[in-house]
Amino acid sequence: MIVPVRHHQQFHAASYAALGIAVISVSASGPLIAYAAAPALAVAFWRNAMAIGLQAPWAVARRGELAALAWGANRREGLFCVLAGVALAGHFATWVPSAKLTSVATATALVATQPVWQGLIAAAQGMRLPVVTWVGIGLAVCGAAAATGVDLHAEGTAVLGDLLALAGGLLAACYTALGERARVTTTTTAYTTVCYTVCGLILLGVCLVGGVPLGGYPTTAWIALAAITLGPQLLGHSLLSYSLRHIAATTTSLVVLLEVPGAALLGWLWLDQRPRLASLPGLALLVAGVVLVIVADRRAARATATLPVAPDGDPALSVTPARTAPARITPDQRPSADSLAAQSADAAAGSAARGPG
Repeated sequence: MIVPVRHHQQFHAASYAALGIAVISVSASGPLIAYAAAPALAVAFWRNAMAIGLQAPWAVARRGELAALAWGANRREGLFCVLAGVALAGHFATWVPSAKLTSVATATALVATQPVWQGLIAAAQGMRLPVVTWVGIGLAVCGAAAATGVDLHAEGTAVLGDLLALAGGLLAACYTALGERARVTTTTTAYTTVCYTVCGLILLGVCLVGGVPLGGYPTTAWIALAAITLGPQLLGHSLLSYSLRHIAATTTSLVVLLEVPGAALLGWLWLDQRPRLASLPGLALLVAGVVLVIVADRRAARATATLPVAPDGDPALSVTPARTAPARITPDQRPSADSLAAQSADAAAGSAARGPG
């Protein structure tokens, strides 16, 4: 997993408070999606569209920053914001339907394989992963297979829901990786505005092409959509994006795993979806594997934190290396303006003393 290096990182109380609120909020996502009497893709679209509408005043206030992301000095970060929006659209297009096709507990546990997918992405990029990481990946895959096998004997639609939830975890990993790169210099408001807009437009196009009705729902469905927007979308995803600025992604992913039992509890209380005893071992094995992967990644992140940052000071360019990283100039080693001037004067004096040729 690519992990940005945060040197001299201190405890940021506001970020940890935001992370706690975000976990509670996203735990309600699965139960609310399952409760909403609206098509799954329409739910995915409206949660983004409503969030964009609520963020519009803040986006107008930051129009200068948005312009810089579009065609100014921060165009690279703007591209990462757009790509993150595309990945988020894919995540919602798979995860939201999965919560309606399979149980909330199983869908939430399978989508929580996000850290495992990020480990595999890192391996595909040529990074060596610790043995512990591969053990965790194996446990998570076995747990996912066990949970899916239980649903296979229950009903056919649950199998499709399980596969969509796994795809949602993969796309969430892509969304997080791209978001980390964008959040290096981009504010939370600007990032979420671009990301949610791109995501909403893509989902709108999918709904129009697929003939998904975007209205005519009962009042309870609109109430559920409003709750999804205010809770999992704004408080959840937005606060997670905010916390990434001050808390390492590995720590964030570890805390977000609390969504799994939280969603299962809410699904039991709200929807009477009592977890099947036969699925519990697989879900437990899945969560154990994910936790093991994250623990291994945290150790790698601590080792990487001893490496110097890149010359331009961009921490996102410092990754867990496959080989010994070449020496780099750290910010406190850069020559000052006075020393550069002195060196230039010395060089000029030496050149004059030597004469031509």
